[in-house]
Amino acid sequence: MKPMTTHERMTRMFAHREADRVPITDIAWESTLWRWRREGLPADVPWDQFFGLDRLLTIQMDTSPRFEAKILEETDTYRIVRDNWGVTKKDFKPSNSTPQDLAFKIHDRKTWEAAKPRFAVSRDRIDWEGLAKSYGQWRRDGSWIQIAPWFGYDIVNARTCGTETILVAMAEDPEWVKDMCDTGCDLTLSLADMLWDAGYTFDEFMWWDDMAYRNGMLFSKEMWREIVRPYQKRVIDWAHAHGIKAHLHCCGDIRALIPDLLDLGLDALNPLEVKAGMDPIGTKQRFGDRLLLKGGFDVMHWDDPARAEADIRAMLPAMMKNGGYLFASDHSIPQSVSLAAYRRIVDCAREVGTYR
Repeated sequence: MKPMTTHERMTRMFAHREADRVPITDIAWESTLWRWRREGLPADVPWDQFFGLDRLLTIQMDTSPRFEAKILEETDTYRIVRDNWGVTKKDFKPSNSTPQDLAFKIHDRKTWEAAKPRFAVSRDRIDWEGLAKSYGQWRRDGSWIQIAPWFGYDIVNARTCGTETILVAMAEDPEWVKDMCDTGCDLTLSLADMLWDAGYTFDEFMWWDDMAYRNGMLFSKEMWREIVRPYQKRVIDWAHAHGIKAHLHCCGDIRALIPDLLDLGLDALNPLEVKAGMDPIGTKQRFGDRLLLKGGFDVMHWDDPARAEADIRAMLPAMMKNGGYLFASDHSIPQSVSLAAYRRIVDCAREVGTYR
């Protein structure tokens, strides 16, 4: 079969049809890229192009409250920063790790009301100049174009107020949490309209919304229905009204919510986090005729190429059957994975993931 473009490949995957091969994509930590550059990754070549991954490209937009970002303290081992979401956090060096949150500008109703005007819609939240330079080539290359904005429960939780504050508020003051989620969604959809009306159409609306951990959902289904479901339905309906796909990123064991998400019309789900209890093959068998799946390969095995290859040969034939699958790790690539190891993983995925 003649090699397809990424767009052709992705279109078939979403139609649950086989292509020339499964699309291959992933996310690498910054510290992973540091390691790979020491091991031979050229500094002037994007890492995904170096490995020949599929061209899944993202139109960027700024959905933050746009607080002034600044470095507050820096040593050889850590950096304390305040970011544009108003979160003060400690990042450890030289390796990437989960940062330590120290303080939040938005932490109750009063501070939220003061910050809410910062979420106003404005054209300068989009890099129009960069988009004008790149967009035409993306389309000519047969790339798959998405937006992947930050908004919703996960962003209110992780990037705005902190997990403990939000989980307590979901029980004690759900209207406050709903207002934050809805405000972020309003901004996001307004910017999406702005892009679309300017002729910068895209193929997929993917958003980040971690609602689970290794023991299941972080909150009850009743809370999901009251606070989260309304804006998620708006996003999915917006995508379908524009003839594109709706794709949710949710870490953790989200299996209990999948039927409800399908009822909303969700088209795709990632990352199928094995280390949190997700069962990729079982999920494929139960929902794979209606839901495109991405990920599901335990990245904890990827520092051992032989073990990673064994996983691929055992699982990928089942995951790729009848289309509807994108090959990736079950979250992102950490610095424990060498350049040579990831090259072998990609080569194996390309070999096993070829439809015959």
